[in-house]
Amino acid sequence: MCGKVTLVGAGPGDPGLLTLKGRRALEQAEVVVYDRLVSPAILAMIPPTARTIDVGKEAARHKVPQHRINQILLEEALAGHNVVRLKGGDPFMFGRGGEELEGLAERDIPFEEIPGVTSAIAAPAYAGIPVTHRDYCSSVHIITGHQRAGKPLAIDFEALVRTKGTLIFLMGVTALPAIVEGLLQAGMSPDTPAAMVENGTTSAQRRCDATLATLPERAAAMGIHSPAIIVVGEVCALAPRLCWFDKLPLLGQKILVTRPRDRVGTLSEKLRALGADVWEYPCIETAPILPCPAMAAALARLADYRWLVFTSPAGVEALRAELHRMGKDSRHLAGVQLAAIGTGTARALAAMGLTADYIPPVYDAAHLGEGLPAHGKVLILRAEIGSPALTAALDRRAISYDDVAVYRTVYQNPRSEALRAALEAGEVPFVTFTSASTVKGLLSTIGDGADLSRVTGLCIGEQTAAEARKHGIAVEIAREAAIDALADLAADAAARHDLLSGAAVL
Repeated sequence: MCGKVTLVGAGPGDPGLLTLKGRRALEQAEVVVYDRLVSPAILAMIPPTARTIDVGKEAARHKVPQHRINQILLEEALAGHNVVRLKGGDPFMFGRGGEELEGLAERDIPFEEIPGVTSAIAAPAYAGIPVTHRDYCSSVHIITGHQRAGKPLAIDFEALVRTKGTLIFLMGVTALPAIVEGLLQAGMSPDTPAAMVENGTTSAQRRCDATLATLPERAAAMGIHSPAIIVVGEVCALAPRLCWFDKLPLLGQKILVTRPRDRVGTLSEKLRALGADVWEYPCIETAPILPCPAMAAALARLADYRWLVFTSPAGVEALRAELHRMGKDSRHLAGVQLAAIGTGTARALAAMGLTADYIPPVYDAAHLGEGLPAHGKVLILRAEIGSPALTAALDRRAISYDDVAVYRTVYQNPRSEALRAALEAGEVPFVTFTSASTVKGLLSTIGDGADLSRVTGLCIGEQTAAEARKHGIAVEIAREAAIDALADLAADAAARHDLLSGAAVL
């Protein structure tokens, strides 16, 4: 049976600009054929069951020639696979998307095109440049600056100048001097505001402000390189006032996120919203204990307990799965009160239609055990190796409990010399830790003896920080054990880091 090819525009770099339809297509893919400019954060959305094929291209260097890419799409579809062709920006905006679909159409292969946000609009927007503005222009024109080796640019510069609109050149870094010369010779004023935006919409974004005449010299002085776009027009003068992205507190900061893969997204999204370059490297996974006779037995006699206690969303998920296996749902919990260690765990309960009756004022195991109302027996559903602070507090208060392991923490990442080198070199100054297990997982990944003196661990609580200190990691602790507080801590720590290093704080 013949498969299908879906051409998906990945957008300009910010993973938040991938469309909902594009993400759904990616999540259903069996084979993903992707380009160089696709964000690593978007590549991380590819399901682990999908096979990936890297066909990335750079200027003058094609890893896989275009005719071979066309053939790969055809071969994979004829083999019956659901194929996603993932391209940076928009596939139909100088992306050869039409060429790739033509061959499929000739063979009656089913296909679909899902547009992406083009860098021609998004990069100027993130740089504070509205491509149209009624006080400055009434049109916008997008032109490719790509030229074949040894051949002049095939651009009607005189027609472009007559439009008096905003001009946007894609793939024009190499041809910048020729583009500027063409516009000047066609009569455009050398004082016309102009700009280049490098790595638009990403944490590495830089903007070069100039006039048309000075743009090549300014861009060369800044070392602007591909990927970058050229913007020419009066609207460029608005950039210093409207450059909202440049003011984000974590812009340019690289932060390592070590959360489990199934929960990494929330923290990463918050950090990216603050401008961070997030490196997702889940150092642990949570694996449910299946079968779990101890949990099944406890749930069968739930009337014996007054409190059901959870120390993580993973425990809540284990409960949900066991209730489903038993042919039951949340109604089985009627009569028992629920305690959650913090807001994240409370949200996991809320997803089951349940409300936490008790959340400690400080989100850690010790305060959970010390503050739990002292009446009735307690059932704890948590990790195989849980914090002893919870049960120690219950023991001190003579509260009876059953401590049932319903999932285990697995350190399964292969050893990464690249990650170790980046941390030792100070290329990644901040690492987020949401549990002591994530600290242990990171050390398992990079190996013993690593020099982490240039790393600051951003920790969600004191117990997590204590584990980090044991390995020589300097720590800062969030004001409360919540993801929002951890993101705020990252912004504060980055500002202090910039002041100490003498860097400008935007």
